[in-house]
Amino acid sequence: MANLGRFPDGFVWGAATSAYQIEGSPLADGAGPSNWHRFVRLEGVIENGDTGDLACDHYRLWEKDVELMRELGLGAYRFSIAWSRVLPEGRGAVNPRGLDFYARLVDRLLENDIVPAPTLYHWDLPAALEDRGGWANADIPSWFQDYAQVVFERLGDRVPMWATLNEPVLVSHAGHVLGIHPPGHKSASEAAAVARHLLLAHGAAVEAYRGTAKGKIGIVLNLEPRVPASGSTADAEAARRADIYYNQQYLHTLFTGHWPVCVSGRKTPNAFAVSSSHTPGNRTRTSAHSAADAE
Repeated sequence: MANLGRFPDGFVWGAATSAYQIEGSPLADGAGPSNWHRFVRLEGVIENGDTGDLACDHYRLWEKDVELMRELGLGAYRFSIAWSRVLPEGRGAVNPRGLDFYARLVDRLLENDIVPAPTLYHWDLPAALEDRGGWANADIPSWFQDYAQVVFERLGDRVPMWATLNEPVLVSHAGHVLGIHPPGHKSASEAAAVARHLLLAHGAAVEAYRGTAKGKIGIVLNLEPRVPASGSTADAEAARRADIYYNQQYLHTLFTGHWPVCVSGRKTPNAFAVSSSHTPGNRTRTSAHSAADAE
């Protein structure tokens, strides 16, 4: 029997952050505004009116931050790249100073024997692309692939592992059903389109990576068990639908290349029905009543 108290050989201990949550200076050195830069300025959406304008000031203090990582003994550092630092308009002209920031960070991490593990997208979409429909626009997979290609060409020779997207269900659900993340919409049909485009964008980025660099690339999913609230058939069916929405919509599609049947079939809206008051992240007991509330 395997020793459950031992991590496997080659397991790397590290820490993780995201660009908007720690960098600060969101418009410095030619960067464009992101959806979060704009969203936090809407009245009443963020407690105390807080913004990421300063955050942890990592954009200016990154060298000291890497020293702290070395002192902690981190083996890897997962950080995200701000799309709008690299491409201020989301497409077109590259901002060299924005890309240089991440190149310097990667080089310093490697000098300290810390494996850089960038995430291409951790929720901060260029505002210029949100103005064109954002993740609801069917063209966004190609926009994301172009952005990924720019980053891979600059950093792919020395970065051994990548993530394309961070927790896509939150981009879809929190941003397009609950309305508590940008763009603040509340539309189940829009959320379904967003989920599809996120997965297509992941695939497009992986395709670009395989043609550019050699290493590992994947996606970060926040999965959560769904169990029936009771032994009733209705609650069991509600839990099944919730599992498809939060988990299998991504897992099944990634591993098989096909959408789950009740996602691609004619009964998609009802199959997706889950409680609109729930934010992903916990093991949740699901009832037919809570699912019906969202239908």
